[in-house]
Amino acid sequence: MQHKGKILEKAVRESGMPLTKLSKKMDKSRRWMYNAFENENLSIDYILDIGRIIHYDFSEDLKDLKKFKESAEHFGINSNSDDSEYWKNKYLNLLEKYNMLLESKLN
Repeated sequence: MQHKGKILEKAVRESGMPLTKLSKKMDKSRRWMYNAFENENLSIDYILDIGRIIHYDFSEDLKDLKKFKESAEHFGINSNSDDSEYWKNKYLNLLEKYNMLLESKLN
């Protein structure tokens, strides 16, 4: 299994962006950044957010992200922020429908 925090740390260090500046852009503390570097199961969302800030594409470094990107391209889905907003809204709408269905079954 890949250590996501170490991969993130390498990219951040190579970017040359100071940790103080990066942590402010992330609205996190410097301590949070150091903890992220030690977290082998760091959330992909945080990694992608940091990648956008430091202008780094982690899809070649992270196997899971590469598989996701290849699957998305196979189905004609562009993995940019507009698409993520679309999928988030789609999920929330589906979740609302599911909750309504549960309520109707209980009543």
